[in-house]
Amino acid sequence: MPSSVVAEMEYNEPASTLRITYTSGNVYDYKDVPPEVFEEMKEADSKGTFLNYRIKDKYRYKRVK
Repeated sequence: MPSSVVAEMEYNEPASTLRITYTSGNVYDYKDVPPEVFEEMKEADSKGTFLNYRIKDKYRYKRVK
C-alpha cells in the first residue's frame, strides 16, 4: 500500500539501521531498530502512523539527506 509519508524504506540488518526516505525527499537513518520492528512496519496498514508511534522519538536518528 503506498504511503503519503514514506516513499521508501530499507533495513540494514548487520547495522540494525532503518533508512526512511520520505516523500519530501528527506532521508533519515534510525539506529538500533530491531529486525522485528522493521517487519512490523512492512506489514502496517499505515507506514506513516507506524513511523510516528513506533520509530520516531524511540530510536536515535541521523539525517542523511
